[in-house]
Amino acid sequence: MSHPDRSDAPVRDAQPAADTPDVALTYLAEAERILQRVRDTQLPAIRRAAALCAESISRRGLVHLFGSGHSRMAVEEVFPRYGSFPGFHPIVELSLTNHTQVVGANGQRQAMAIERMEGLGEPILDNFVFRDYDVMIVFSTSGNKGVPVDVALGAKARGLTVIAVIAASYSALIPSEHSSGRKLADIADLVIDNCALPGDSMVDVPGVDARVGPGSTIGNTAVVNALKVLVAQDLAARGQPPLVLASAYEIGAEASRERFEATYDDYRDRVKVVYGG
Repeated sequence: MSHPDRSDAPVRDAQPAADTPDVALTYLAEAERILQRVRDTQLPAIRRAAALCAESISRRGLVHLFGSGHSRMAVEEVFPRYGSFPGFHPIVELSLTNHTQVVGANGQRQAMAIERMEGLGEPILDNFVFRDYDVMIVFSTSGNKGVPVDVALGAKARGLTVIAVIAASYSALIPSEHSSGRKLADIADLVIDNCALPGDSMVDVPGVDARVGPGSTIGNTAVVNALKVLVAQDLAARGQPPLVLASAYEIGAEASRERFEATYDDYRDRVKVVYGG
C-alpha cells in the first residue's frame, strides 16, 4: 500500500476561522498588558531594589537568588547568561525545580510536595555563609509556599535585606501554607510585583475548561532584566563596571572566550566566601 508524499498531505490553515477568537493574539495582548503594568507600577520598587543590589555588589557582597518551581527560571535569567555579570549568586535546589521527568523518580508530584515542606529552608541556607550586607531575592508567584517563606525568614534572621518578587494580586487572595501564617509579602523588606494574573494563566480557549498560557515568566523576566541593567548602570557610575558575559557576535570570538573565563574567575572569587573560603 502506497503512502502519499508529505507534500501531498493537507495543511491546516494556521489562521482561525472568522468566528473563532485568535487566542495567540489574545495571549500576546495579555503579555503586553503585563509589561505595561510592570512599567507603570513597578519601576520605583525595581529602582530601589537595584540600588540595594548595587550597594551590596560594590562592597564585594552578593545578591543571592532563590526560586522554587518554575520560579527557578527567574533565578537563571539573572545569572549566568549573556548580558549578565557576577555579583549575583543563584541558589537552585534540583529537588524543587527538576520538571523534565514529570512522573517517576524525581517527578513533578514530588517537587510540588517538597516545595510545601516547611523546615527545608534552613538546611538549604545552612550550606552557605552570608553577610549582613548581602541581599536575598526570593521569587514565588504565589508567595505562600513553605520553602520560599522559610528561605525569606532565614535570610531575615541572618541580617540580609530580603526582596520578594511575587504576583501581588494572586498572593493576596490565597492563604499562607506556612505555620507562621506569613507570606513573602509579610516578610520582605521590599516587594516587587511581576503583575501576573491570579492563577497565572491568561487565555480562555473555547472548549477548554481552564485558562492556558501563564504570564509570570514574562513579568519575572521584565523585572529582573530591568533590575540588572539598573545595577550595571549604578556599578559603572561607581567606577566598578561589571564584567558582562557577551557573545562572539557582540565583541568577537576571542574576546568573548576571554570574557567568559574572566567572568567565571571573578564569580568564583566572589562566591568562595559563601562556602567559608
